[in-house]
Amino acid sequence: MIETRVLTGEALEAALDDVAQLRIAVFRAFPYLYDGDFDYERGYLNTYRESDLAVLVGAFDGSRLVGASTGTPLADHADDFAAAFAHTGLDLGEIFYCAESVLLPEYRGHGIGHAFFDAREAHARKHGFQKTAFCGVVRPKDHPTRPADYAPLDPFWLKRGYVPLEGAIAEFSWKDLGDAGESRKPLQFWIRDL
Repeated sequence: MIETRVLTGEALEAALDDVAQLRIAVFRAFPYLYDGDFDYERGYLNTYRESDLAVLVGAFDGSRLVGASTGTPLADHADDFAAAFAHTGLDLGEIFYCAESVLLPEYRGHGIGHAFFDAREAHARKHGFQKTAFCGVVRPKDHPTRPADYAPLDPFWLKRGYVPLEGAIAEFSWKDLGDAGESRKPLQFWIRDL
């Protein structure tokens, strides 16, 4: 039986190395194709160590972390995302950022994705946020490594009340599997009112 638990403070910090390993493993798949690096991941996850309002929702199979979903105030990521929101008129201070959701493939299809969103949205409401947002990588439909059975998560996100935020595109660089170096990728923001 899989159990989801909300972690904050020291419990969150204690789980971050396992989250880094999950990110590397899960984001290897399409559409991310991420050729991950543990040292980079530890640095990236510092935001969650430093934010008083950070949350980690862990999916546990016994004591083993098999999935994780994180969130912080969007303002904690202002350096990364301010440009994507500049034209929207939205106040970053009112938005809670639902960052990654990573779950090992053998645990999918059992409602854990919904549990991840439910817990992060409840955390955001508890702390007075008006909206939640996340971003997803955008790959062309004819991408050469797109699996024939790939199903985008758009229907899941729409069912949860998220919509793409027009023109809110962030760009990040990472090394794709099989590439010699990093390249920039667009990420589309999705948003909903709480």
